[in-house]
Amino acid sequence: MSLDDLPAWLPAWCTDHLGSEPVAVVYERVSISSVFGLELADGREVYVKAREDDGRAESCLTAQAVLAERGLPCPRPVTPVTVVGTLAVHAEESRPGGAMLLGDTPVVARRYAAVFARLTAALAEVTVAPPLPNPRWSRWDHTDPGLWPSIAFLDERDQSLVPEFVVATAERVRKRLLATDLPCVLGHADFEAQNLRWRGGEVWAVHDWDSLAWQPEAALVGAAAGAFASASPPTLAPIESSAAFIETYQEKREFSDEEREVAWAASLWAAAHNARWEALHGDPPVSINAVREQAAERLRRANA
Repeated sequence: MSLDDLPAWLPAWCTDHLGSEPVAVVYERVSISSVFGLELADGREVYVKAREDDGRAESCLTAQAVLAERGLPCPRPVTPVTVVGTLAVHAEESRPGGAMLLGDTPVVARRYAAVFARLTAALAEVTVAPPLPNPRWSRWDHTDPGLWPSIAFLDERDQSLVPEFVVATAERVRKRLLATDLPCVLGHADFEAQNLRWRGGEVWAVHDWDSLAWQPEAALVGAAAGAFASASPPTLAPIESSAAFIETYQEKREFSDEEREVAWAASLWAAAHNARWEALHGDPPVSINAVREQAAERLRRANA
């Protein structure tokens, strides 16, 4: 992307909030959030993130700032959240270097689980308003009519394309999760390989802090246990690797039987969401196949 291709509001925003204008684009990604890596005229490199303002951004950014201040491996925000039209916008420091840790073996799962436990423990000491509604791929706790959370651009597509076993799996998962009365905590709800960088065998950076959620600890752990190996496209880790993740996390705190069941249920929800996405968009059936192959055993472990 060239400077001429940046959104019209962005150069002036940088001048107003960062005190310097962009002179080069070093990174660009447009997804749920739009992310622009910019070199500024004063020599700094920053990342500007913009997403639809749904009321979550301030809590997420506050938590990120606290963790960065305490030395956790996350980029430090350099502006507060500002509103530009319908967008919530902020900038954070560049944290270059590192590489993705790829793989879905139990050994890799244990490394990811140790990081997740560290982050969750740190977030337990952060006080912010719950960042609700939860991210759409983890929003099994929605109050919308029907099985899936209301997402207009998905709901307007032909729902008959979604395989019946995906719908049935999601129904059983959601019923099990809604039956729990475990307390909610703050946690990272997009804990995928693509959002972490490693250097010298240690985690170097955890990104995507606008994907914090407010859900039971066991549900957050289970979701991460299912998703940790995802790069692109997202997938579902093997059952033995999810088991290793959940077991490693419990070195921090032993789960009750109820919590273990909730973790296994939550490990399937994002995969079902992704399977629905694949079916509605005609994408390769990566998550569809994983749900087909793994749902029965994960549901058994979830007592669902």
